[in-house]
Amino acid sequence: MLKTLFIKNYALIEELKVEFDEGFSVVTGETGAGKSIILGALSLILGQRAESKFIKQDSNKCTIEGVFDISVYELSGLFESNDWVYDGDVCIIRREIWANGKSRAFLNDSPVYLQDLKALGERLIDIHSQHENLSLNDNLFQLTLVDSIAKTASIKEKYKTYYKVYKKAESELLDLHQQAQKNKEEQDYLQFQFNNLTEAHLQEDEQETLEAELESITHSEEIKSSLYKLTNTLSEDEQSVESGLRTALESAKALQHFTSTSAYSQSFVERIESAYIDMKDLRQEAERVFQDVDFDPDRQLIIEDRLSVIYSLQQKHSVATVKELIDILSDIGEKLQNIESLDERIEQLEKEFTQKKKTVYAEAEALSELRKSAVATIEKNIEDKLSYLGIPNARFKINFTDKKELDATGKDTINFFFSANKNTHLQPIAQIASGGEISRLMLVLKSLVADATSLATIIFDEVDTGTSGEIADKMGLIMQQLSDKMQVMAITHLPQIAAKGNAHYYVYKKELTDATTTSIKKLTMPERIEEIARMLSGAETTVQALENARVMLKTYEQ
Repeated sequence: MLKTLFIKNYALIEELKVEFDEGFSVVTGETGAGKSIILGALSLILGQRAESKFIKQDSNKCTIEGVFDISVYELSGLFESNDWVYDGDVCIIRREIWANGKSRAFLNDSPVYLQDLKALGERLIDIHSQHENLSLNDNLFQLTLVDSIAKTASIKEKYKTYYKVYKKAESELLDLHQQAQKNKEEQDYLQFQFNNLTEAHLQEDEQETLEAELESITHSEEIKSSLYKLTNTLSEDEQSVESGLRTALESAKALQHFTSTSAYSQSFVERIESAYIDMKDLRQEAERVFQDVDFDPDRQLIIEDRLSVIYSLQQKHSVATVKELIDILSDIGEKLQNIESLDERIEQLEKEFTQKKKTVYAEAEALSELRKSAVATIEKNIEDKLSYLGIPNARFKINFTDKKELDATGKDTINFFFSANKNTHLQPIAQIASGGEISRLMLVLKSLVADATSLATIIFDEVDTGTSGEIADKMGLIMQQLSDKMQVMAITHLPQIAAKGNAHYYVYKKELTDATTTSIKKLTMPERIEEIARMLSGAETTVQALENARVMLKTYEQ
């Protein structure tokens, strides 16, 4: 339950601190006094987004802090799973908002994220406002109400787990089918390329070898002519290299007869002999090459055709070497193999998906059955309470239809149908219920939800809109009964409801010299009598209104 609320520099509030009681508390005040401002500040510590406009004029920062008693609400698991500091008895939530737009959130003085406040706030307080009456027309809101009353949390969580697995498998299968379709479109082209490269029987070094051979054939006459001149120069001419070396060798050997030349004559002989042998070998090799070089037009045609195939493939695939073509062949082969294996993968995944779909649909059916099992009780309770609240001929039905596809909530679409009169057909709530009927219906639904959950606090913000007199009195009794199980607060303009509170808080404006501020105080019994009398009589409080206020509060103090 909410024990203390502290607000500083928020909107019209300079600073206030209010302590709340257990049971049923009511909050009253003139229109525009600032009741909604206090509720807005409370919403901020429950995770609502903040803006710098919330800060009181001429202030740099506003602070909102709530102290909650959580000793009986078994929240240790939630705190542990989120790694929050757990006191066990008290939980302190603080929100700081700065003029530059930044804000910070704290849980038991430790920094937390905004979503942390939202997660915890959902377990601490339910704020019902007039705006929420509009959401009664929303199918998801209706489904959430039924789930709360039917206590589907456990099986719903189990269903969500299976649903996530199912949707993931569905997404993977769709991706694979799209990839397979894309592959099928490419497969014929890839196969053509693969066959084209395979039939070429490419060898990594053949291009260089063939190009060299082709050059030899193409220029065979020039090559033979050069070789012929080379051999003649080395041996055949009268002034040939070999002849000159033989003469030089004889001259060098002649030097060996002289003692004075012995230091270098032997070296000359050896070097000339080595050169002679090299030149002779070179001449013989040139003669052999001369014999081998020949113009072969048939061989030239074969080489040119082969190189044409290689060049064509290189141009087609935008590469420069045979090795790159071989790499492309390998890559295409791998792609074709993957296309074939993808079909096998799809077949396997389809089997797995079918099983996951069967499982999730079974869980969706179980969830739906649990919801439907609670419907008769929900409908009867609602009709009984609406009768109590002045709609004796109320009929309320919950209609189920199956969604075309499962979603995170299951297979069910729920519609609330309502009729306030005997001679009126059941119709969707948005089409038939008046404002006062909607207010009463929401109070009834909230009371059923409260019975089914362990919520700590519920706040009704003018849930009595469109009602008065006896009906308002009965609405107050329902809220009073709810307070036996939880802390209940009601912001109201009706004295019938205000008189039912165990505690009464009054919101008012203070006119200061240079500003207007909003404040709140807990009323004493005499002050309560005055306030309820004001609510009964309006601007001027009459003696009769004061007497009626005492009767409503069951006190006869003078």
